[in-house]
Amino acid sequence: MTPPVAPTPTLLPPELHLGEPVTDAMHTEFVRLLDLAHDAPDPELVTALDVWIDHTREHFAQEERWMEALDFGPRHCHAGQHRHVLQIAGLVRAEIADNARFDLGRRLIGELREWFAFHVKTMDSMMIGHMRETGVAPVV
Repeated sequence: MTPPVAPTPTLLPPELHLGEPVTDAMHTEFVRLLDLAHDAPDPELVTALDVWIDHTREHFAQEERWMEALDFGPRHCHAGQHRHVLQIAGLVRAEIADNARFDLGRRLIGELREWFAFHVKTMDSMMIGHMRETGVAPVV
């Protein structure tokens, strides 16, 4: 008998809340779509990843527009992490679509959860801190 699989969370974990509503909403959606990809059956994994990738591309672009407008010092490092994640996600997506490498997709999802938590607590936290220091609120 297979042990039951714990349901994946659908809310942004409290430790990832930054207290900025626009960012917290984007991060909640990031996690929700990643959870949907995690729970997708193999035949639907590419579609679920496509939805996550589309959201993430816009999410990252929004943060990059904010950082540019704020002349945020570490914006190039922050944006570099965004580019790297999207590049890897695209490569894994292609491996799933072309070679049925569902194992890579599942591994990516697990690693993205860890990466995202670290990214929010470091890069995004610094970005939001800079917004607070300068008194500039994010504009969508």
